[in-house]
Amino acid sequence: MSTLAELLADNTGLPGEAVDHLQLVVAEWQLLADLSFADFLMWVPVVGGEGDFVCVAQVRPTTGPTAHAEDVVGTRFTPEEHPQLSRAARELRLCREEEPHWYNDLPMRREAIPVRFGDRAIAVLSRDTNLASPRVPSPLEIAYLGSAADLCQMLSDGTYPSPDGGTDVHTSPRVGDGLIRIDQNGTVVFASPNGQSVYHRMGYESDLIGARLAPLTRSLIRDPFDATEISHRILDAVAGKPSTRAEAESRRGAVALFRALPLRPAGRPAGALVLARDVTEVKRRDRALMSKDATIREIHHRVKNNLQTVAALLRLQSRRTPSGEARQALTESVRRVSSIAMVHEALSMSVDEKVDLDKLFDNVLPMVGEVATAEAHVKLSRSGSFGIVAADIATPLVMVVAELVQNAVEHAFDPGKAGEVEIAVDRSAGRLDIVIRDDGRGLPSGFSLERADGLGLQIARTLVESELRGSLSLRGGSHGGTEATLRVPLNRRG
Repeated sequence: MSTLAELLADNTGLPGEAVDHLQLVVAEWQLLADLSFADFLMWVPVVGGEGDFVCVAQVRPTTGPTAHAEDVVGTRFTPEEHPQLSRAARELRLCREEEPHWYNDLPMRREAIPVRFGDRAIAVLSRDTNLASPRVPSPLEIAYLGSAADLCQMLSDGTYPSPDGGTDVHTSPRVGDGLIRIDQNGTVVFASPNGQSVYHRMGYESDLIGARLAPLTRSLIRDPFDATEISHRILDAVAGKPSTRAEAESRRGAVALFRALPLRPAGRPAGALVLARDVTEVKRRDRALMSKDATIREIHHRVKNNLQTVAALLRLQSRRTPSGEARQALTESVRRVSSIAMVHEALSMSVDEKVDLDKLFDNVLPMVGEVATAEAHVKLSRSGSFGIVAADIATPLVMVVAELVQNAVEHAFDPGKAGEVEIAVDRSAGRLDIVIRDDGRGLPSGFSLERADGLGLQIARTLVESELRGSLSLRGGSHGGTEATLRVPLNRRG
């Protein structure tokens, strides 16, 4: 299915600012659908389509039955099939069918609402209400529909949605969370049951109807700064200014999320809508997760410190060892332990158990290069990006690459001869392809990776097969030297 931006590009010649406005409408229109108990479809005139309209987006209500069980996006209507679309776009006003009609065996009422941008309609919204389930008018339904009518009028006026107030609509409270309507004086004229419950949880036991919402909310909030901020946002909405969401904790410890929307149909002040949601349990879980995350990062930090202590002890031991072979083995062990310690250091600073391998290898590779003998002058280089990977991949991958690089530095070059070892990385959506090539003397005759008895290659092969579930191969380079090719899947299961 094409995205909204792709459908607009394929069917219209709208400029970028108009496309951004339609994206904002789609971000906001779940509120319209829920208040209207109706489906909303977005229609745009097709360039060169002789007045035809095509549906580019669709939303269903969460407060009532849908009028369109099927996907309507991509459907085209002629002006004769849906005359209200053309009329609404031409006259810049809401147009409603005279009588309900039947659609897929459902009685449906259809209205057209122009989406105004500047001095013209860039799209038309169809508000389709399923009439199969009779509704008994209640205070809640009357308040919802009245609020929807005001917002739809503002849509045709070009004043809703405002680009200043729609940056966080996906995380804002919704109609079902709690809705409160206030008049031009900031007095509550309607509060849904869930809206009442939010304020009851915050410590207000009386009925909200007739209360001045801004000072009331301010009196319930614990932090003076938050209390002033939310009070001002409610008053700003009454004054016609758009508002983003705000969160505050009450004196009783309940946490609520608020968003205030101004109502100014046809430019006339009509109060504001306040959406409220009790997020106390959500915040409690967030705090628990943050505490757990902090504990995990502290564990990584302590593991790093312990590994550095081990590396220091091994380094001290190697200095006291008379045997050159034993000293070399201890030096390699120091390098391996230090590589793992660097991974844990990166994890101790990460909040999502992920590691930036590019930064990590910038620290690991110089340490690996130190194993080169004084006679061999080896240059290390890297091309491509490792990117960010999960923690369970980072440690074995760093170990394998470090072993392969050290193997090349130690064994590819004759004493006293300069050379170069290059790490080339190619990352796709599902895997990492890493090639470590050198310009040294190449592999010995009859070499087999499976039969290689070097500790470094055995470690690399074991980690690739058991931890990374990838593949590793060594072969002669096309221009001499050796190439080690490592392929690691990034999306592992099981």
